[in-house]
Amino acid sequence: MAAAVIVIPPGGAPNTTPPPDHMTIDVVTVNGSGCPAGTAAVAVSPDNKAFTVTYSQFMAQVGVGALPTDFRKNCQLNLRLNIPQGFTYGIAQTDYRGFAHLEQGASGLERANYYFQGMSPTAYRSHSYAGPFSDDWQATDTTELAAIVYHPCGEQRLFNINTELRVSAGSSDTTKTTSFMSMDSTDGSVETTYHFAWKTCP
Repeated sequence: MAAAVIVIPPGGAPNTTPPPDHMTIDVVTVNGSGCPAGTAAVAVSPDNKAFTVTYSQFMAQVGVGALPTDFRKNCQLNLRLNIPQGFTYGIAQTDYRGFAHLEQGASGLERANYYFQGMSPTAYRSHSYAGPFSDDWQATDTTELAAIVYHPCGEQRLFNINTELRVSAGSSDTTKTTSFMSMDSTDGSVETTYHFAWKTCP
């Protein structure tokens, strides 16, 4: 089972200070072929500074045993973040982790973006992997401080996260092999971490 974790790091991003009071996160909806009903469990940490989504079926695959639609899986989270008065937040860095088994000739892709309700989505950030590959994978998206998109002060807008996995068979023999890329794990050690940047509102 994989955990997607949103964390407030000590001190936040450079030149930002997280609010002294705790925040809470409400998960409004969870949708997508990578997280169908009943396969994504959501929990907020006791200190209200993190939340986890545990996936059990977030895996894209091609080849033996795979359905034609299995080459692409996605998950969309719609979150309501309840933050202390006078503060706002953005996302400074995202760390993705998973496991992939890609046969010779096959390839895998992880991509994601996020946006606040009613605002333009950030550009998709993509990370590609080429077979032969059979190991844990890790990818990091970092946003320069000046480019961070912050939640509008004084408004209540949902925060949307879109994550997608794709596997292409390429020249691999799909009649004899299976290639897959996943964001789930059996031991819970696979995590997606969203690092907050904080600033005070005028």
